[in-house]
Amino acid sequence: MRVVKLSLFLLGTALLSLSFSARTAANEEALLPLDELRTFADVYNQIRIGYVESIDDSTLLEFAIQGMLSSLDPHSVYLTKDAFEDLQSNTTGEFSGLGLEVGMENGYVTIISPIDGSPAAAAGLLSGDVILKLDGESTKGLSLGEAIELMRGPKGSDIELSIGRPGDSEPFDVTLTRDTIKVASVRQRSLEPGYGYIRIAQFQNQTGRDVKNALSKLQDKEQLKGLVLDLRNNPGGVLQASVEVAGLFLDGDLVVYTEGRLPNSDVHYEAEPGDATGGIPIIVLINGGSASASEIVAGALQDHSRAVIMGSKSFGKGSVQTVLPISESRAVKLTTALYFTPKGRSIQASGIEPDILVERAKVTAYDTSRQLSEADLSGHLNNAKPAAQSSARKEAKALLTTDNQLYEALTLLKGVNILSAREKAEKTDRKTATAES
Repeated sequence: MRVVKLSLFLLGTALLSLSFSARTAANEEALLPLDELRTFADVYNQIRIGYVESIDDSTLLEFAIQGMLSSLDPHSVYLTKDAFEDLQSNTTGEFSGLGLEVGMENGYVTIISPIDGSPAAAAGLLSGDVILKLDGESTKGLSLGEAIELMRGPKGSDIELSIGRPGDSEPFDVTLTRDTIKVASVRQRSLEPGYGYIRIAQFQNQTGRDVKNALSKLQDKEQLKGLVLDLRNNPGGVLQASVEVAGLFLDGDLVVYTEGRLPNSDVHYEAEPGDATGGIPIIVLINGGSASASEIVAGALQDHSRAVIMGSKSFGKGSVQTVLPISESRAVKLTTALYFTPKGRSIQASGIEPDILVERAKVTAYDTSRQLSEADLSGHLNNAKPAAQSSARKEAKALLTTDNQLYEALTLLKGVNILSAREKAEKTDRKTATAES
């Protein structure tokens, strides 16, 4: 049939444009399955001549491409012009949208992580939330690309999301206003004298440099005794940035390696020599929204015993996506390899287990101001030097109620330093006593 032959020609042309790996495979592996192609052409023709609405050939072939990629895994997608432009802008830190990193799970769009400072984060959306509807349209059966397309729109426009949250019996609706998302990749502050905090919201092209600068600012202000590296709700980003960040705390060790079918997909990524912190204790905070590049950093520091990983289990996105342009405005984002930690652990669907499990919780501190103490007793002996509650202690108590995971990280760092200082003092005392005797 002439139409079937034409369909086969169109399909063969489309497949040849995407068969980048077939050129490197053995000849027998590069042969296309003719029986399956005939079946495809028959189905294609039935849709073309019998579907209730007329659809042009180019649109049908785009649907076929989308279907192939969406059936592979949650992260392989066909990038139209808008999606390709958004992907390129995401790595620079500014784009328009809702501020959500999403994936597919059980046929529904699932939130991997909201981005700091975005409309999604301001509305209280969480990692693990399921987007059931977009402006009343069910996301069941939509491809990831189609769902993302529905979430796009001009700045200032609204969209209603129906959200299913694990643990809640009923879904709820939330209206978000699209905005320009400016991702502050890195920010830092002092938690207490000697204890620094660096938050990485997303791994962008300049994140490695920005973390180095943030660390320098903290070190210029005071001598650091410990550092908290916060990777919670960080959906990942640029692979090289994660290698650079991990390399700031390692000394030339292996950070991550990848394995795949393509010849150039087996790569080992090494850290640059030198620990920028001088070996101070480090706590890395992770949770279910920590994915991809975040898991690379956490896994590397954990395998090399360079940091204590605290929080809850990470997301488990351990696959490598390669963006393969097929024209000036369109591309395919294809999963081509898997990540492995320095000790050979696969991150994919396993995630990083924290060394110390600390779930995020609402903590209410007891009011002990009315508790009876020795100082309240009539006729008590006065202390010549009464101890005043320091401002640092007050800030730490406030941190307990606002961010219990960060509070626990700071507490552990302080405990490590207390024990280290006492051990050094005891060694000095023993040396002094030996010298005197």
